[in-house]
Amino acid sequence: MDLGIADKWAIVCASSKGLGKGCAKHLAEAGCRVIVNGRDPESTKRTAEEISTNSKHEAVAVLADVSTPDGQAALLEACPQPDILVNNNGGPPRRDFRELSREDMLKGVTQNMVTPIELIQATIDGMAERGFGRIVNITSLSVYAAVEGLDLSSGARAGLTSFLAGVARSVTDRNVTINQILPGKMATDRLRAGIERTAQTRNISIEEAAKLEMANIPAKRFGTADEFGALCAFLCSQHAGYITGRNFQVDGGLNQSAF
Repeated sequence: MDLGIADKWAIVCASSKGLGKGCAKHLAEAGCRVIVNGRDPESTKRTAEEISTNSKHEAVAVLADVSTPDGQAALLEACPQPDILVNNNGGPPRRDFRELSREDMLKGVTQNMVTPIELIQATIDGMAERGFGRIVNITSLSVYAAVEGLDLSSGARAGLTSFLAGVARSVTDRNVTINQILPGKMATDRLRAGIERTAQTRNISIEEAAKLEMANIPAKRFGTADEFGALCAFLCSQHAGYITGRNFQVDGGLNQSAF
């Protein structure tokens, strides 16, 4: 399917690996001019080169922490007028809420709520003026389903979702959409680290710990960055202009709510 976004400019935050990389890859395959972002020079450069080799346009690598004003300025300097913005950022680690300091909480809210809002503030009016814009926020299944220990991450991402509900409806008449994708258990470095902790805590092998995790998922497997990125690219396409303010769960059926 032709997604109708060839030659569009796309900023994909935290896209040097994992789910962000999957999104950047599929947008590049659709013909977009992609800004690849990361903090690690080696992985960011490698991903940009990989995408450039397999797509129409050369990907631009921007080393930056998107949670900082300087990092956001670097992204917008590389791409002043993006047509597509994919917000993604690392979340606070699993931790008992009693251990969270005020500084911890403010940092988590900055990472997972304030940062994407700031980038949207900087780009949404230009999208509306040009008559095309697609904003996708990568949040988490924990926005809907309780996950003990991820309280800070869940709260900040839920806050982002509610904050943007009205914003999404204020610009959709100018062909600008805002949607969220909520990953469940995806085959990423973060999940692997969690499995390794489980294996160590229970004194079992990593393979056994992974099987325990998959046993609770109706699909009986972990999701992939590739299938996640394919959904992101569709939501950024010309075909998704009538979809806005929605939350798409990519979890293999893990959240068993009917609505």
